[in-house]
Amino acid sequence: MTEDEFFSLLSRLAAAWSRGRATEAADCFTDDVVYVEPPDRQRYVGRAEIYELSGGDDPPPMTMTVHQLAFNAARQAGFVEYTFRGRRQYHGIAFVAVRDGRIRRWREYHYADERDWATFAGEPQPYPGG
Repeated sequence: MTEDEFFSLLSRLAAAWSRGRATEAADCFTDDVVYVEPPDRQRYVGRAEIYELSGGDDPPPMTMTVHQLAFNAARQAGFVEYTFRGRRQYHGIAFVAVRDGRIRRWREYHYADERDWATFAGEPQPYPGG
């Protein structure tokens, strides 16, 4: 996967979650994906569990906004900094490893916080492109 393909994959995932499209969101992940919030506060294994995490047959309102992305093509891994709103709003970062054009590992660290991203992150001006 190239850097551009990684950025596109994460954009597709954010769009799918934001539009309530659980099948499209789950399709961004491998069949054997492991999705965790250490230390196992959340743990989902496999695309079927990601489908349910994404709202299943009746997704609730949710949005994901991507703030920053980084990708190492040699390691096929990167990071995404994001804001996610479901029942609560979270700002966080996730380590993302990929295989065959899909996410095979997602490890996230996030904080529940209702402030906007710039205030939360202490960045009053967005980075160029971000």
